[in-house]
Parts: sequence; structure tokens; C-alpha cells
Amino acid sequence: MSITVWQALEAGAPLVPGTRPRLEPAADELVLEVLHCGLCHSDLSMLDNHWGMSSYPLVPGHEVVGRVVEVGPGVNPALIGELRGLGWICGSCSHCPQCLGGTGNLCASLEATIVGRQGGFASHVTARQDWTIPLPEGMDPAAAGPLFCGGITVFAPLVDEAVSPTAHVAVIGIGGLGHMALQFARAWGCEVTALTTNLAKAEEARGFGAHHVQALDQLGELPGRFDLVINTVNQALPWADVMGSLAPRGRLHQLGAALDPIQVGAFDLIMARRSITGSPTSSPASLLKMVDFCVRHNIRPAVEHLPMDRINEAIARLRQGDVRYRFVLDAI
Repeated sequence: MSITVWQALEAGAPLVPGTRPRLEPAADELVLEVLHCGLCHSDLSMLDNHWGMSSYPLVPGHEVVGRVVEVGPGVNPALIGELRGLGWICGSCSHCPQCLGGTGNLCASLEATIVGRQGGFASHVTARQDWTIPLPEGMDPAAAGPLFCGGITVFAPLVDEAVSPTAHVAVIGIGGLGHMALQFARAWGCEVTALTTNLAKAEEARGFGAHHVQALDQLGELPGRFDLVINTVNQALPWADVMGSLAPRGRLHQLGAALDPIQVGAFDLIMARRSITGSPTSSPASLLKMVDFCVRHNIRPAVEHLPMDRINEAIARLRQGDVRYRFVLDAI
């Protein structure tokens, strides 16, 4: 059998429909029939080969919600018919110290859903069963896709680093990642500040959970205020002001894939024991925690739906920043 795909034939090219042979699921793998797939800025980076690891033809899409339609050896056939989500990671070795220790997202043999593989802008996608996450009762499958990349990316700094619910957390950027980070941090119990270059988004930011909204260029007026700053943007920032806004032992957690080095002075770290961290999504265990947390606290991405055959329209609008706040492409 063949499957339908939307693929770019070269860097920066629009996606065109095509067909590919349907891959048989290997041991411990399953096949998802794609129902919905979010569009992430990382898809644009892969389409344009900004990270130097794209291969063409490229089928992007790594925020998948689908139905299990086939399973490989070692996978319980009872999973067929179940709704599951799939994000940036589609497999790991399962036996290295990282996988065995619960941090499989740090596995040296990690498999990424759209790096050397066919992603979710297609009729079907294949992945390891432990990296496909069952949707809990009460979660809307039509809106859930962005949780499995964007959502877990901003949930990870809170759950994996055991952030205190009394912490004062700032989120830089009220966009596809930031609007979910505000919801998570507020539900976690934190005092939440949104830092933005666009104060026209202030009311929306408060609706997502921000207690305070501050212009990013005024960050220098907030010395020692934040226990954690989650940076979701991929542009250069006034790094001295960002570090100066951290409380003693405060942490900048970098999520935006900025290509330029982060310029930070040694004394910005030394004098108040501040630190800089980052994280590549998270583990299956954290993904399971995230979806349960979302249902418990009614957290969901703000999405705009388009049919899959309008994927190029969604890509063009995302390049222009014309989306509130994530696109989801629906199977047709």
C-alpha cells in the first residue's frame, strides 16, 4: 500500500503532494493514521535547512495526533484504534543509561520524527510505541497536536527541574511556545510575568495566565526579580539585562534555537550563582505527566485549523508571524 505525503523537493520549496510506499512497522513500532498535525517553527527551520540536517524530499510535521492502525512485533494489538500523540522524538534505543534512567530524550541514538524520516504531514506516520502518548479522556484530539512538541518544550523546565510553585517565573515571547508556557507556569502555582516586545498582546497574555506583563526593553528595571526566565524566542536579547533580572541562584532556561552565541559575562553567573540551561523536549514519562496536567487544569493550545491541502498557506502565514497561536492541519 502507498501513503500520501506533503513534501518539499528542495530547501525552501513549497510542499507538493506525493505518494510513498507504506513502511511496515518494525519491532516495537506502530503506525498512526494522521488525523491532525500541528505546524511548528522547527518545521520551517527544517524546510529551509537552517540546522544543516535536512534531507530532501522532506516531509515535515511533528505534532501529530493519530489513530493506531497497525502494530509491529512486540506491540499489543489491543492498541489498534487508540488515539495517540507524537512529537519531535519518535524513537530511542531503550537500553542506554539515559533511556533506563528516564531521560530518553537525551539518548545518543535518538530518532527525530522529521530528520531522515517521513513526518506527519502525511496520511500515516510510523514511530516507536513508547514515544507515542495515549490521549487521556477529556483531551480534545483536534487541538492536542501542539502539546507534543511546543507544549512539552515549555512544560519540561517546570517538571524536570522541579521548579517550586512559589517561584517567580518570567516567559519571554508570547507566541506559539510562550502562550502555553504562561498557562503551565500559572497552573503550576508560580507568579508569572510575560515579557514581550508587543504590549498589544498584554490582555491575551493575562488571559493565558500572566499576573504581570512587562515590555522586554524595560527588563533592566527588574533586577533580581525572577527565579526562572523561560526564553522562547530565537533572537539576540539584551543578555546582561536578562541575567541581571535573575534572583540569586536564578536560572535562564533557553528554548529558542538561536544560532548566534549567547553573550554572558562571567560575573553575571558568579556573583549571584546564576545559571543557564536548556532542554530538548522531554521524556515519555514527562509527556504522560503533561497530558494529565493539561486535562486537570484545562490547559490547551490556542489553535487555528486549516485542511491539510492548505499547508502552504499555513507555512506562509507562520513565516510572517500571522497566527494566534498555532496552526493545526486537519486530514481531509
